[in-house]
Amino acid sequence: MHLEDGKVPQEYRQYTGRKISFIVGGFVILVVIFVLSISVGAVKVPPLAVVKTLLGYSVTGQFDIIILNIRLPQALTAIVAGFGLAVSGAAMQSVLRNPLGSPFTLGVSQAAAFGAAFSVMILGSGAMHSTAADAVVVSNPYLTTSIAFFFSLVGVGVILLITRIRRASPEVMVLAGIAMGSLFTAGTMFLQYFADDVQLAAMVFWTFGDTARASWRELAFITAVVFFAMVYFMFNRWNFNAIDAGDETANGLGVVVKRVRIYGMIVASVTTAVIVAFLGIIGFVGLVCPHIVRRIIGDDHRFLIPGTCVMGGILLLSSDTIARIMLTPNTLPVAILTSLLGVPVFVYLLVRGYRR
Repeated sequence: MHLEDGKVPQEYRQYTGRKISFIVGGFVILVVIFVLSISVGAVKVPPLAVVKTLLGYSVTGQFDIIILNIRLPQALTAIVAGFGLAVSGAAMQSVLRNPLGSPFTLGVSQAAAFGAAFSVMILGSGAMHSTAADAVVVSNPYLTTSIAFFFSLVGVGVILLITRIRRASPEVMVLAGIAMGSLFTAGTMFLQYFADDVQLAAMVFWTFGDTARASWRELAFITAVVFFAMVYFMFNRWNFNAIDAGDETANGLGVVVKRVRIYGMIVASVTTAVIVAFLGIIGFVGLVCPHIVRRIIGDDHRFLIPGTCVMGGILLLSSDTIARIMLTPNTLPVAILTSLLGVPVFVYLLVRGYRR
């Protein structure tokens, strides 16, 4: 390719055009799924009525309540959480240079589960209700969420301390994450062993990832954290591209690999900790989505980061919609469906081979 008179070569325009088309097409699909997600459920709302309500035109009082107060925050939460989990997974796979890396490799979900179990059993945030529909619930979700978030940060802090004592290599971080995940899992099992029936049921209830738990206030907080993470990762897109070429190459290009690796891990872990603390454990989104996007548009983080965000939103919103209508009028926690869908997709990617 040759540059003449400052013109962009045709080959490069085609190279970037395919990637941009994939991202734009994915966003269009996400918008369509968003409207359909709000329209389906125990009470069906025509898609046109959904669009009118979202544009500010009142249709009927019942539809307005269902759309604006119930389904809209849940759908937006699924999109934002999908963005956050997916982009965190893409960043971790890059800074760790490990295709199996994801936020959950650090043991963040296990730490959050231990925090929730600790809150339910020791602090008494699980309770028994009299109705059959919600016989066992987390009576103080804010306390449970705060404790889960605190222990998530504790787990991340211990891992970073280990990497400072040893060295911030990808292997050390992954092994430290596995060790911390095993430790918190053992702690959760210890608490569950001594819990009574109500406490045990409340612990298990919390671990079911569910986007319906978030109200507008929780959605605003999650959105702020995810937005910061996306901006940070896009700002470091060239650093991630350099690290993909190897630590020596990145250092030669002036990238402080150790700092980029640690800061990237911190941002990805905190983002995941916030989502897990508010919504519960939602697996495979951060692991599968980056693999799918990489196989389609490659490793260039200028396009991989936004593409992974869109894919994460599509995957989690689609799973949440299917989980909501599968057993109508009952609802299935979205984490169950993401695991059911994620496992065969991930096995398929492993069988086909990982291509960087």
